[in-house]
Amino acid sequence: MRVVAALSGGVDSSVTCALLAREGHEVIGVTLKLWTPQAAAEGGKSGGCCSPRDIGHAREVCRQLGLPHYTLNTEEKFRRDVVDDFVSEYVSGRTPNPCVRCNAFIKFDFLLKYAAAMDADALATGHYARITHSGDRFELRRAADPSKDQSYFLYMLGPSQLPRLLFPVGGLEKTQVRGIAESLGLATAGKRDSQDVCFLEGRDYRDFVEERLPAGGVGAAARGPIMTADGKVVGRHDGLFRYTVGQREKLGVSLGSRHYVVKKDMPANALVLGRRDENTADSCRVGSVNWCAGSPPAENFRASVRLRYRHAGAAAEVTARDGGRAEVRFDSGQAPVTAGQSAVFYDGDVVLGGGIVDEA
Repeated sequence: MRVVAALSGGVDSSVTCALLAREGHEVIGVTLKLWTPQAAAEGGKSGGCCSPRDIGHAREVCRQLGLPHYTLNTEEKFRRDVVDDFVSEYVSGRTPNPCVRCNAFIKFDFLLKYAAAMDADALATGHYARITHSGDRFELRRAADPSKDQSYFLYMLGPSQLPRLLFPVGGLEKTQVRGIAESLGLATAGKRDSQDVCFLEGRDYRDFVEERLPAGGVGAAARGPIMTADGKVVGRHDGLFRYTVGQREKLGVSLGSRHYVVKKDMPANALVLGRRDENTADSCRVGSVNWCAGSPPAENFRASVRLRYRHAGAAAEVTARDGGRAEVRFDSGQAPVTAGQSAVFYDGDVVLGGGIVDEA
């Protein structure tokens, strides 16, 4: 089988290539040049994600394994579909998840088209998730290693994509992956995992967004009041984009008890603070919903709903609506429920689908 393997320059995608080659597949290594780090653009050294060093590591791994390697420049598409959206969402008072956008518009949409153009049978990545199938029914599942599971970021995959995807490390523990890399002497065997949003390059997202704000301090960039849930003004904020729902530190006010951001009131340009019991939501509305099977399991169904990557999941009733929408009613109040983040629906370890939180 001919397989296009996406190589980031990290250990997981390196072992993905190695496992596929060991199984006898014809593997073509591909690295996407998504972003030029600021240090590299200024002629300095850069070793972070998306750096020339990462591309070099991917190329070296392919050399070690005797595989062809290609680098594809997708910077313009990445900037338009991921980075510009990231800034726009914060200016609109929402909290985006750029990794979900990158998977939806770059890593799978673009690379699956590239794989088809290369007459490849499948696209493989180093994601920690699993795909199982019985007959013509394919299901996306959590990874075997719960501490590394990335299924939350993959809910946009559907029945036209799942049959063409391979996640070779999804059934392994991270320690096993490291062990394979070390046994093969791969150049990435000892490389640390990347934890940050790649284009932030370790910077605070606020600084990144501020540099790209529209002129004139519009939208979430304008200064405004900080108030309590009962309407009392207790301070001034420097722009709503600097805060996220659920935040309790660096609020710039002292109220004598622990308070959290419970709302960003865009029409009033106000940051609303409340106590923990005022920071919970019993329900939320979700838009841009994708169903991994192509349709929901039922109009109304029970699910565990994850609201953040590290969220354990909350028991809820989900009602599927027309137009790619859903309503979620939790068994118990959840905090925080943040507009712009992803709500992903699970039945056990099976990903049913998910979408973007519109509002609580």
